[in-house]
Amino acid sequence: MKNALWGAVLALQFLTRLPIPIAAPWTPETRRWAVRAYPLVGVMIGSLLALIAFVMQSAPAPITALACLSVWVALSGGLHLDGVMDIADALGSNQPLARRWEIMKDPQIGSFGMLALMFLLAWKAVLLWALLAYHAPWWWLLMVPALGRWAGVVLLVLTPCAQPKGLAWSWQQSLSGQDAALALLPLALIALWVPSVVVMVLIVTVFVVIMRWCMMRLFNGINGDMVGATIEGGELWLLILLWSWWQFATVLPLGI
Repeated sequence: MKNALWGAVLALQFLTRLPIPIAAPWTPETRRWAVRAYPLVGVMIGSLLALIAFVMQSAPAPITALACLSVWVALSGGLHLDGVMDIADALGSNQPLARRWEIMKDPQIGSFGMLALMFLLAWKAVLLWALLAYHAPWWWLLMVPALGRWAGVVLLVLTPCAQPKGLAWSWQQSLSGQDAALALLPLALIALWVPSVVVMVLIVTVFVVIMRWCMMRLFNGINGDMVGATIEGGELWLLILLWSWWQFATVLPLGI
């Protein structure tokens, strides 16, 4: 139980900007429990977003969407967005593999990174706006951040690191497929209440498979930036899925 609590603290420290002035032990056990708690941190973020949507339900949908997205980004400190920008700069360069890795390590942001950031945030904002305008039930605000973080866990567990060093490699040494499965257990409880969550899990799994194939083909492995990009990409993938559900709900009996 003690390791589980320390793991939850580590997960909060790594995934959020919440001020937690505690030095959690950095051990294989606490790292395993931290990864298992990733979706729970997502549920916490999603709960705050749902609260904002509830409090601002009388406000125009664009304003509510922007408020939710602002809090969403602020809570993570833009950590995962940095991974999206680094990958965009590397791929946009059209350089050989070794040079792509050098570009990813460069702390400066290039034009491709800025474009990727702008389009990602724009799409998220518009999709949030559309879903709020459709008066979609608020449970989806819990699931999108949670399953996005689970996608990052699955990629980290199932994909070899490109280099035997770095934070992602350090975490990976402590993990197995069992940890990815255990991370999904809290979301399985939500699925008992909302069966559509099962479909969302399957859709996210497909996204991770695609992401893994792309990263292995383009970079011969992953690093921490790619885990962060998977979290952001998984969230966007789910928002598109949810928009599609509610957009075509009158045509297809989706049982949402």
